[in-house]
Amino acid sequence: MTHASALFSPLALRGVTLRNRIVVSPMWQYKGVDGFSTDWHLMHLGRFAAGGAGLVIQEGTSPIQYNNGTAGDLGLWDDAFIEPLSRITQFISSQGSVPGIQLLQTGRKARGKYPWHGRGPLELEGDDDWQGWEVVGATDTPHAPGYPVPRMLSIPDIADTVAGWAKAATRADAAGYEVLELQGGHGYLIHEFLSAVTNTRTDGYGGSFQNRIRFLVEIVEAIRRVWPDRKALFVRLSVIDGEGWNLEDSVNLALTLKAIGVDLIDCSSGGMGATAASPLEPGAGIKLEPGYQVPLARAVRQRAEIPTMAVGLIVNAQQADNVITSGGADLVAMGRELLLSPNWPLIAEKELEQQAGFSSAPESTAYYLAGREKSMSALSEPIATRALL
Repeated sequence: MTHASALFSPLALRGVTLRNRIVVSPMWQYKGVDGFSTDWHLMHLGRFAAGGAGLVIQEGTSPIQYNNGTAGDLGLWDDAFIEPLSRITQFISSQGSVPGIQLLQTGRKARGKYPWHGRGPLELEGDDDWQGWEVVGATDTPHAPGYPVPRMLSIPDIADTVAGWAKAATRADAAGYEVLELQGGHGYLIHEFLSAVTNTRTDGYGGSFQNRIRFLVEIVEAIRRVWPDRKALFVRLSVIDGEGWNLEDSVNLALTLKAIGVDLIDCSSGGMGATAASPLEPGAGIKLEPGYQVPLARAVRQRAEIPTMAVGLIVNAQQADNVITSGGADLVAMGRELLLSPNWPLIAEKELEQQAGFSSAPESTAYYLAGREKSMSALSEPIATRALL
């Protein structure tokens, strides 16, 4: 099928083909129960698949049974998680979308409050230590004043952690995910190792650039040994973090990751400073505006010659299409805009493809939307000016 827009052209990554370039960005839901997914997650992720997105990525999910971000995190540290997650992946696939999952270990930013409670460190009460809230990090330096002091991971700890990520990838495969993303930015554990500001280790995992990227490289290599060759592997990076990690670092890292089996770099920024949010810290040199991180995705794509995904204030169909058409990125990821309008891809497809009907919608939805469209076109005057009874 010939598409009028780049946004709705398919994209093949290894043996995975996305029906369009629209990606649901991982969004923490805080709705898990002892690490298990619930009906909330089926609803939350399923509606985006039914709404026409090409790839739906589940929120950051913990591969290790400690170091959780906050209450309600999802986990993949046990085989028991596979069956309920399979329910989600099966539904996403049934709607023509591709199910993805992000693995995330929060490092020194662990044990935090809900965002709507003001962020900051979570204070545990009594026996509330339901999964072991131990805070670990590349070093023993806290994320910010008032945050808990992390336990610096030892060399044996690092080996165990790498093995834990690989086991989680095996479970993700068994649960039916087709795309696996590793969270390597936003000040979380992997990012702590990458940054010369937060990584002051003096062993083989600190000091030089090659030493600081070693933790991530070992995770990728371990995962690629168990993650099927036909399935895609992404890494999210804070391409610049406002605290010393810069574009040149990210390009060099992307070149290394490409050589060991990473298929796409998800290009974000910030997150290393004292706040828990991901945008760049003041003075980092990027103005917060629509598509503000697209230049980062473009630069990594061009200089490392690797597919990229752009994220950050991508809000309308023409803007998203322009990102793809101009070579800014191969995929566009959206979060809050899709929360506002889960059927955004259907509306965007109608606008850009100038087609009759809603080809990406489920059959029943397409039928009723076609009826709505016919009724609206039959109105003798705009509905806003009619007398409504």
